[in-house]
Amino acid sequence: MNLVWTALIVAGVGFAIVQGETGGERVTQGIVNGAKDAVSFAFGLLGIIAFWSGMMRVAEEAGVARFVGRLLYPLIRLLFPGIPKDHPANASITMALTANLLGLGNASTPLGLKAMEDLARLNRNPGVASNAMCTFLALTTSSLTLIPGTVIAVRAAAGSSSPAAIVGSTIAATFVSTLVAILVDRLLRRPEGGSR
Repeated sequence: MNLVWTALIVAGVGFAIVQGETGGERVTQGIVNGAKDAVSFAFGLLGIIAFWSGMMRVAEEAGVARFVGRLLYPLIRLLFPGIPKDHPANASITMALTANLLGLGNASTPLGLKAMEDLARLNRNPGVASNAMCTFLALTTSSLTLIPGTVIAVRAAAGSSSPAAIVGSTIAATFVSTLVAILVDRLLRRPEGGSR
């Protein structure tokens, strides 16, 4: 991938040199404008992500995350029948899925890694993903989202007049993607101890 990016940059600079003085000025101006836009965008995004992360923290302290976790627990038991009832993987999976539901990809990443670590401890065949690991991966990548906090933040930072207008379509799209992920996971599920 580094070679591709290097080739694109070299080609762009080469075309600018061929165009003469104005080409070099355009490249320089493009670099300066791009850097300025990137910094402005990053600061806007940082503020909004900090807000939504703070809201997640408030939700945790208020018990909303635990409430959502309790609502999800029967579904977790259904989707992950091989996990013992009191195993820490249940809590890790629930927290990662809760963060995904709230659209907080930044928060769900470390939680997802912790869940995979817990699932790896249950895996009887190290080096090969277990059914539970595959199911968790399918769920987190399809990611049912009720409040797309990060996407709302990106839209607001980009100057959208209605950054939350995507909530309805996000819920519909992620519901369908999650349903398809669960169905495909069930179709491709292997007997325990087999290879997928």
